[in-house]
Amino acid sequence: MSTMETRQRLPAAERRESILAAASVVFGERGYAGATTDQIAVAAGISQAYVVRTFGSKEALFVEVAHRAVGRIETAFRTAIATDDGEPVDKRLGQAYLDLIADRGILLSLLHIFSLGNDPAIGPIGRDGFLAIYRLLRDEAGLSPEDASHFLAEGMLINTVLALQLHDSDDPDALELVTNACGGDLSRFRALAAG
Repeated sequence: MSTMETRQRLPAAERRESILAAASVVFGERGYAGATTDQIAVAAGISQAYVVRTFGSKEALFVEVAHRAVGRIETAFRTAIATDDGEPVDKRLGQAYLDLIADRGILLSLLHIFSLGNDPAIGPIGRDGFLAIYRLLRDEAGLSPEDASHFLAEGMLINTVLALQLHDSDDPDALELVTNACGGDLSRFRALAAG
């Protein structure tokens, strides 16, 4: 049985998730303007027509990717909050965020989503998602507004060094920055970034 035949037999929900996962990676690597539904279809191992039939448009697919990315972060953070292993909650949240690096598409697509703040369709979703994460940190994790803001700033730094691929640099200043951004474990950051 070929891979295509196997994919055709996936339940619709699994196939949809497969497309969203592929779209997250493609949008993360190429941005909204640079990505095409054909590239996403190739990455998902399906036809471009199926991508369009499932989501309607590239914009609608990008909106779904945005919701998925925010949802993944919320789920990871809620799990970290609920898992009281003796570590302070901010440390657990930080580790949960670093673990998301393994799914490069999530963090890099968020960077693109946030950069489209002036887009009438995507901007409100980016703002709502960012504020939902802030509220989760403040209200559910119990971080002060200052600590929640600092946590978000560190998360954006992680997204930026990941997008710039500074973890692969030979520049000692770049490596110092990445090492500090990831809590001192550069080799773990590199391993997660490699997928």
